[in-house]
Amino acid sequence: MAKQNTVFKDAYNRTLKLIEETDSLPSEPELCGSLGVSRTTVRAVLTRLGDVGLIMWDKRAKTVLRRPSKADFFPSEETDSLSEIIERSFMRRILAGGAQPGMQINELELAREIGTGTTSVREFLIRFSRFGLIEKRPNSHWVLKGFTREFALELTEVREMFELRSAARFADLAQDHPAWAELKEVEAQHHALLADIDRRYPEFSELDERFHLLVQKASSNRFIIDFYDIISIVFHYHYQWNKTNARARNARALEEHLDYIGALFSRDGRKIEEACRRHLKSARETLLQSIQDSE
Repeated sequence: MAKQNTVFKDAYNRTLKLIEETDSLPSEPELCGSLGVSRTTVRAVLTRLGDVGLIMWDKRAKTVLRRPSKADFFPSEETDSLSEIIERSFMRRILAGGAQPGMQINELELAREIGTGTTSVREFLIRFSRFGLIEKRPNSHWVLKGFTREFALELTEVREMFELRSAARFADLAQDHPAWAELKEVEAQHHALLADIDRRYPEFSELDERFHLLVQKASSNRFIIDFYDIISIVFHYHYQWNKTNARARNARALEEHLDYIGALFSRDGRKIEEACRRHLKSARETLLQSIQDSE
């Protein structure tokens, strides 16, 4: 089943992050403002924190009794929105299938796998059909299509514009913004994958998606974030399609990511732009090569 109460669970996890670094929580109105949720949700969060022994909640006083452990957090898949859950399931089907043009995607099967209605799945798929990525067929079937060189060139041009802007915005995020903690976690995952690259190189695509989506979200621009879905599918689809030198190619991309991440942590605009452009240039070359090899 698609997870319910994602707003509450996301707010709860973010409050756990707060009490990792403080001995008391602020007032309810302040929590509402910082978490971006209603007072009802804040009170539900505080009640649960009290029930599990993380805080003592006595009217205005909210004293931290212990630091949260990993087990206190809701799993990330339970804090995602329905659209994010559908997107992740769709991506996994593409990435796991080694998809070729002509691969069929069934609305009913995808909806059953996620545990949601076909209407939500259909709306998600329609978004991609506008760009020629997939095509609707009778009986709730969709067909994955190939890509032309012209399509790829247009896509990479838009990707560069969007990501350069998002990367610059990332550097301006407040020091206590949750994105920095997630970036640190992503950085550690890159090092772990590189350390075992011979065996784990096929895992690169999902980590690549997570890193770039994190950067895009810093833009706070719904159109950039929404369009990144298309970019992500196209690039990862071709990474899976073209297996030639995959291990070396993914190792190089991981190293470029680490340079890019280091530049983000430095908050140096020049370094960020250079690292971003260098990595996007490599990604563009990889995509164009994969299209050439498939023709």
